[in-house]
Amino acid sequence: MPFTAPEGTVHTYDNATTFVLARMVERVTGRGLPDFLDERLFRPMGIEDVEWDRVSSGLAFGFHGLHLTTEAVAAFGELLLRGGRWGERQLVPRDYVELATRPHAASRNPDEGADRADFLSGYGYQIWLSRHGFHGNGAYGQHCVVVPSHDLVVVVTSAQRTVQHAQDVLDAVWDCLLPGIDHADSPADDEALAERLRALSLPLPQGSSGPQLPVTAALDSSSPDSALPDGTVVLLQPSHDGWRARFEGLVDVPIGDGRWADSSPLGRPVRAAGAWDGTTFVADVYVISSPHCVRLTVEPRAGVAHAEWTTVPLTGPDLLLHLRSPLMTRPDVA
Repeated sequence: MPFTAPEGTVHTYDNATTFVLARMVERVTGRGLPDFLDERLFRPMGIEDVEWDRVSSGLAFGFHGLHLTTEAVAAFGELLLRGGRWGERQLVPRDYVELATRPHAASRNPDEGADRADFLSGYGYQIWLSRHGFHGNGAYGQHCVVVPSHDLVVVVTSAQRTVQHAQDVLDAVWDCLLPGIDHADSPADDEALAERLRALSLPLPQGSSGPQLPVTAALDSSSPDSALPDGTVVLLQPSHDGWRARFEGLVDVPIGDGRWADSSPLGRPVRAAGAWDGTTFVADVYVISSPHCVRLTVEPRAGVAHAEWTTVPLTGPDLLLHLRSPLMTRPDVA
C-alpha cells in the first residue's frame, strides 16, 4: 500500500506493520514468535502462562493479544529499566534497549482532539516516549511505565473503556506518585497501603439468593455486544453455594452466591458471581486473564436472558473463542 506521506516524516500508529514485523522475526529465526520469545525471554525471566491471540494457522497476531499477568508486565518493565539485563544474564543487548527507548519520530496524537501529552513526546521502537521516561500502552488500559530517573516501574492492568483513561493514569503517576518517591518511609502509611491492597476485590452483584428453583430462558442476542448466539437456551440451576448456568450445547459456568466461583469450562480461567435483583437474576462472568467481563441477566417471567460484554474484545464477541485454551480468537483468518 502506498504511504500517505514521505517515508520517515510522519508517525502513524499502524498495526499492520507490526504484524509484518512479527512475520519477519519468524522468517529470520525459523520459529513461531511465541516459541521464540518463550525460549529467549519469558522462561529465563520466570514468566509462565503466556497466551497469545491467534488465527487458524496458529500464527500470533504480534500487534495485540499478548495475555500476561501484572507481575509479568512489571518484570518486562524492569528488564528495560536494567538495559536488557535480568539477574546475571543479558537477555537483550543494552545498545538495542537504549536505541528502542529513545525517540525516532515526532509522534502525533492517535486520538485527534484529545489532550494526551504523553503520546506527543515521540515514538521509539514499538515504545511511546513520555514526559518522564517511556511507556507501553495496551488495549483497554494496560500500562507499563518506566522512569529511569527515579529507578521506577509502574504497571497497571485494568478494563478501561476510553482512550482518555490512558492519559489519566499517566497524569496520576506524574502528579501523585513521583512527588512522593524520595520521601522517607512511614510505617503507618505502609500498613495503610497494605490493608487497602488486601481489601481490594471486584464488586459482587448485589441482591439475594432468590428462589431456589430452576429457571429457563432464551438468549436475546440482538445487541452487538452479545456474547453468545441468539436463541440459546439458558438453564439456571441452584446449587449448594450458588448456581450453575447451562448454555445449552455450548458451555456450563458455575456462579457463586456472595462469592466468586472458579472454573475453567473450556480451558481458560473464569470467575463468576451472581444474585437476584428483585425478579431478575444478574451475574458477572470474568475471563480473568483478559480485561473482559460478560454481564448475564435472566428474566424468568419474560423467559428472556441477555449475555453482553462490558467491553467487547478486539477479536470479536464470541465468548466461546475467549474461553478456549489454547487461544484461537480468529479461526476465520488463515
